[in-house]
Amino acid sequence: MEKRIINPWQWQQQSAYHQAIEVRQPSATLYCAGQAAIDADGVPSTGDMRAQLQQVLSNVEQVVTAAGYQCRDIVQLRVYTTDTAALFGPAGCFDVFTEWVSRHAIQAAATMVEVTFLAYEGLKVEVEAIAVR
Repeated sequence: MEKRIINPWQWQQQSAYHQAIEVRQPSATLYCAGQAAIDADGVPSTGDMRAQLQQVLSNVEQVVTAAGYQCRDIVQLRVYTTDTAALFGPAGCFDVFTEWVSRHAIQAAATMVEVTFLAYEGLKVEVEAIAVR
């Protein structure tokens, strides 16, 4: 598999994503369902945005690796949040996301969307991923 990054601009680099990723000659593609802050027993988190985002990214990582992929194989991320300010604001926790992306050398196109409700009451963030190898 070969990945080509397309960034006609440079401003997005601070946000840990790319405008587009071209994948050539993939051997397999993994489509991950949205991962929320739900533990291994199926119990939704009651934590704050930071704690939930950490659990969400851990869940994404677990699904990706359980399928035999590595996080660096992720080429698309979709982040859904019920509270954009808590995620991106001055006191937000977007650093958790950017650090995770950097740690795993993820080069992905990304979309961030504010929604009014996630699967369970109290959930604040959910992430979908597509990985290719």
